[in-house]
Amino acid sequence: MGTRSTYRVIEQHTTGKTVKKIKEKPICLLYLQYDGYPTGHPLEIAEWLSKSNVVNGFGRVEENEVIFNGAGCLAAQLVHKLKNGTGGTYLHTLSSRGNCGEDYLYDIIVKENHTIEFVCYDNWEDGKPELFRGTPSDFVTKYKKEEVETE
Repeated sequence: MGTRSTYRVIEQHTTGKTVKKIKEKPICLLYLQYDGYPTGHPLEIAEWLSKSNVVNGFGRVEENEVIFNGAGCLAAQLVHKLKNGTGGTYLHTLSSRGNCGEDYLYDIIVKENHTIEFVCYDNWEDGKPELFRGTPSDFVTKYKKEEVETE
C-alpha cells in the first residue's frame, strides 16, 4: 500500500480596482499512488521548484535552467516530471481532491509576482490542517532536516 497524495497547481492573481481581491484558479490535479509523504517525492518537487523561475514570456533558455512561463507551463512540466510509463501518476478532476484516499494534499501556488508558494496538508486530520506553507526552499530546509533526523 502506498502513501497517496495529490498536487494541485493554482494560478493566483488580484482583481478589482478599488477593493483588491485575491483570486485562485486551480489548473490541474495530479494523483500519485506512492511516496507522497513530505520526505518522498514532494521533497524532490520542492527542490526542483526552488531552482526554477516563473516568467511572463521568455527568450533563450540555458540548458540546465528551469523556467515556467506561468502556472499552466509549470503544471505541464510537473506532469512530465512525475509521469513515467503506465500507472502510478494520474490526472484527476479538481473536484476529486481529498476524496481519492490521499494521505497528503499539496498545493503549488503561482503568485502574480511570479513567486511560488508550496503548501502541504494532512488529509486524515479533521479540517485538513496545514503542515507547511512557504517557499519551496523553506520546504526543502524543513523536510531535509526531518529526513536526516529519521535516518
